[in-house]
Amino acid sequence: MQSDLSFVTVRGKRLEVQKIPGRDPHAPTLVFLHEGLGSVSMWREFPAQAAGATGCAAVVYSRYGYGNSEVFSEPRSVRYMHDEALEALPELLGALGVREPVLVGHSDGGSIALIHAGAHRVKGLVLMAPHVFVEDLSVKSIAEAKLAFEGTDLPQKLGRHHADAAKTFRGWNDIWLHPDFRGWNIEEVLPRISCPILAIQGFDDEYGTMAQLEAIARQTGGPIELLRLARCGHSPHRDQPKVVIEAMSRFIDRLDSDA
Repeated sequence: MQSDLSFVTVRGKRLEVQKIPGRDPHAPTLVFLHEGLGSVSMWREFPAQAAGATGCAAVVYSRYGYGNSEVFSEPRSVRYMHDEALEALPELLGALGVREPVLVGHSDGGSIALIHAGAHRVKGLVLMAPHVFVEDLSVKSIAEAKLAFEGTDLPQKLGRHHADAAKTFRGWNDIWLHPDFRGWNIEEVLPRISCPILAIQGFDDEYGTMAQLEAIARQTGGPIELLRLARCGHSPHRDQPKVVIEAMSRFIDRLDSDA
């Protein structure tokens, strides 16, 4: 499946965008929102595989400071995910002509998807290892990631996917370890979400527990399917890709049948 890689200016920043065509013109567009250290290239083949299985067109982009998008030029605030969800993402979708997408969010991307859906119409949400509040486990693992960045070949590995791996890493790591971030919580947006949700979490996730999915299921207002995966860490689409794509295909089919 051929894809189109280009750049779009959003909030004055140049963003890397990949567009994947779909075979079903009536299917919703999948918009992929990457993790805290993710990018277009770090999704690897998963978006194309998901688009092929569902028939949907897909949009994959690297947020400001990630991938081949414009490099960070200022520190982030505690509300960086709100800024992305409520300002950058709506502008990007408008520029691309995407209406009522299915947001496919991983980790930070899942949180951004939830915040966006609390304020804007979306067709559905596919959430993989989303965060709605900060857990001790998350902070511990993020502190360990800092040590890994300082003492292993992690900078070189990230350098394959980011224009400035050090700025990308610090932009994510510093804010998650900032004392003010311990109070970050987006549960207040959950009751405003009524679209269908597929929420996926691995039992071996080193960055979050099933308490995240339980909070989403308890407080959102639409139909929700929870998929809890054994032998799966923080990246369900990499650890259990076949299972995740099959679940996404069923989810999209239900959206089409309910339309």
